[in-house]
Amino acid sequence: MKFVLTIIFFFITTSSYAVTFNGKFIQGSFILGKTEPGSTVFIDKRKVKVTSKGFFVFGLGRDRKNDIVIKINGKKIIKKVLKREYKIQKIDGLEKTKVTPPEEVYERIKNDNRLIGNARAINSDLTFFKEKFIIPVENAIITGVYGSQRILNGIPKWPHYGLDFAAGKGTEIRAMLDGIVTLAKADLFYTGGTLIFDHGHGISTLYMHMEKLLVKEGQKVTQGDIIGTVGSTGRATGAHLDVRLNWFKIRLDPATVLKLSN
Repeated sequence: MKFVLTIIFFFITTSSYAVTFNGKFIQGSFILGKTEPGSTVFIDKRKVKVTSKGFFVFGLGRDRKNDIVIKINGKKIIKKVLKREYKIQKIDGLEKTKVTPPEEVYERIKNDNRLIGNARAINSDLTFFKEKFIIPVENAIITGVYGSQRILNGIPKWPHYGLDFAAGKGTEIRAMLDGIVTLAKADLFYTGGTLIFDHGHGISTLYMHMEKLLVKEGQKVTQGDIIGTVGSTGRATGAHLDVRLNWFKIRLDPATVLKLSN
């Protein structure tokens, strides 16, 4: 299976500055923008940070239907968002409690979601997001892709928002990008061993179903560092790493920042 990152550069010139966009305006995409330093940038109605060199970042949700409005120093840019086709994935044989959890774990799940939500909401001044990402697991097989609708034991569930890298239990996992660990939990109900990294300006990555976590909250991690090992913790049918990419609450396709060949 082969995944290719498509990079589109858009050059838009206003009266006094040029704006570039690195990325494709399609559902699920990560887009890196660059404009004149000191500019004021809004994505839709949200004001976003701009680095000292003029970089800013945003993302497009899986099901976004309307155009995106980018306003830079009062100048409006409207881009059409292209639609994608998503796969349907059926998974059978899961424990009933992992498909429809019992009421006694609802509070635990609620707390897990709060922890994850808090980590994804961080809006730091870090600028790691503008660098190239690397693949987290060597020689893995992609078994799950972004946007696919999962039917668990015959029950339709939320779409899958990550990439699944199948590999043997204990396989080393490397950091895809420099970042700060904002969440390190060994046993969340759905995602098992879970790490979240902040890369700045609302961009975060999540690593799920891990066997071992080798970093701790607050730690600075460098791209390529070994951060843990592949496992099958949480709701998992086998050993694999599920990685996610977010811009705040918006779930993005990790394949838009990775070049994969499997």
